[in-house]
This record gives sequence, structure tokens and C-alpha cells, in this order.
Amino acid sequence: MQDKLLFLIGPPRSGSTLLTRMLGSHSAVHAPDEPHLLTPLAHLGVFAKVDRAPYDPIITELAMRELVKALPGGEQDYLAALRGMTDALYEKLLAPSGRQMLLDKTPAYSLVLDFAAKLYPEAHYIVLTRQPLAVWSSYVESFFDGDEGAAHRHQPLLERYVPAIARFLRERPAPVCHVRYEDLVKDPETEVARICSFAGLPFEPDMIDYGKKPEGAKESARGLGDPMTVAKQSRPTTASLDKWTEALSGQPAKIAQCQEILASLADEDLETWGYTRGDLEAELAGIDPGGPRKPRPKLTRYRLERLAVTRLRKNIHHNALGALLRRIRWACDVLLR
Repeated sequence: MQDKLLFLIGPPRSGSTLLTRMLGSHSAVHAPDEPHLLTPLAHLGVFAKVDRAPYDPIITELAMRELVKALPGGEQDYLAALRGMTDALYEKLLAPSGRQMLLDKTPAYSLVLDFAAKLYPEAHYIVLTRQPLAVWSSYVESFFDGDEGAAHRHQPLLERYVPAIARFLRERPAPVCHVRYEDLVKDPETEVARICSFAGLPFEPDMIDYGKKPEGAKESARGLGDPMTVAKQSRPTTASLDKWTEALSGQPAKIAQCQEILASLADEDLETWGYTRGDLEAELAGIDPGGPRKPRPKLTRYRLERLAVTRLRKNIHHNALGALLRRIRWACDVLLR
């Protein structure tokens, strides 16, 4: 599968769903929904481990390391066995499509890139980066209905993804094509043609108009990360480039949080992503904390669901609802064991 695999690497809200739909429109590329296949394999105890599991992760880690030591080829035998499983599953995903290459876009792979490169050192890795503060703002607005505190408690997204992806881009343990989101939406023909050349594919102009499919053609996967915007578009647009500044206007707490996050990131990592600290700080300084606030979006079904989850999750471990849910879970565990 090594020659047939394309990995699209990028954090959530980086534009990876958009790029997936364009690449999935190529006649030779199959782009299924995010498979999340490699992430659990990376945490079996040899390369990384989980802290909590329905089994004993400490004993499992020790056992797996001893198992690998006992193999004649050590780590390479272990990787070959894992690759045998993932190859079989990828092949089964690809075969029914009748296409030649499989695109795996799973944002969580950004945090297990060392493992991915060991498992598939000859696959093609397309790394998509976006202005970091735009990524964070989109994450807060899309998944937490503007609650920046809840978003950061759930996951310090930039503090995790920026260093991991930057190190991969610097070390390049596998073939890499780096694309900036801003360049992609401003000049999609040039950037997508460059990606196709990297992957050994001919550029097909219709990839840019990914939403206009011939009658009877199979639509490329919409992905799990953007259930709204990309699905409504038919081609790349620059309309989203300034949304993050609009979301921060009149929001001093959000601006202060962005300043703190930016201060925690290394200059080298930001520059590897394709952005300088000076430019990012200047853009942030240009936002008026006392300016007009962006109007709240209409209450769509998706936003109502997100709003409900955000509100219900707030203080869930210290309120009556949380206590009730824990009792229900305990009762379910008793009944189902």
C-alpha cells in the first residue's frame, strides 16, 4: 500500500476537509471518511501508551515491549505485522472504489507522526497548515459556540499540534508536501497541481470545482471535521480568511487568550508552519477589543446541538446533572456486565 497511500496531515479547522474533497474529486483518488486507523495502533505500549483503558495499560506496555524484544527482527518485525493489518484494511477500503490511491485524512495523526512515518516511510504526506490563530478561533466558534475557556479546557489545540507538525516538517522522515491554507484558497490551481505532481498524479482541472460532479459520479467524503461550510461550497473561497479577526472583535477575553497561546509557541515552530511571530502579533494587535461584536449566527440544528452539548458539559463533574449521569452509568454497568 505504500505507493497507494496519501496522508493528509493537519489540525482540526485547518481546511483539511476542503482539500480532501478536492483531492477526492480526482479520478484516481478515493477519499473515504476519516478512518482513525493509526491512532490506536500508536498507543499499544511500544511507541506510546494510554493512561486509562478497560485493561491494565501498565502491564500491557511492559508485555508489548518484551514481546517486541523477543521477535527475531525486533521493532521491524512488529511494524511489519502492524503494516500487514493496516495494508489489508486500506486495500479493502480502496478496492471497491476502482481507484488507484487512497487518501487518509485523520487530523489526530498529527500527534502520532513519528509512528506513522515508521509504519509508512514511503507513503506521501501532504501537510496542511493555516494561520494558527485562525485555526484556534474557528475551533472555538465551530465546536464550542464561542466559549474559549471550555475549548481550551477540552484541548489546548495549538500547543499540541503546532510543535508536533513543525517537527515533522523540519525532520521530514517521509516524503512531504507542505501547503498553506491561505495559498490554497487564493490560488487553488497552482497548489493542487503541485500536490498532484508530488503524488505522481496528473492534474485534473475539475478538482478545483469539487462540488460540481457529473451525473452518477460518486461524491468524495465530506469528513467529520466540517459538517457545514465545505458541504455548502462547490470550490475554494477566500471568504474565511478574515473570519477569525471578526470573531475576536469586541472580545477582550478572547484576544487575551490568543496572546497567551501565541506566547507559549516557539518562534521556530511558527516559522516552520509558514508564519512569523511578528506578523501574527501585528494581526492580533490590529483587532479592536472595544470594537463591534460579530452577530451570533442563526440557530441552525447543528448550532443548537453544539450549544446544548457546551451548556450541559459546563461544570458537569460538580453539578447535580453530573451526579445523576454517574448514577445512571453505574446502573447501566451493573445491568450490562
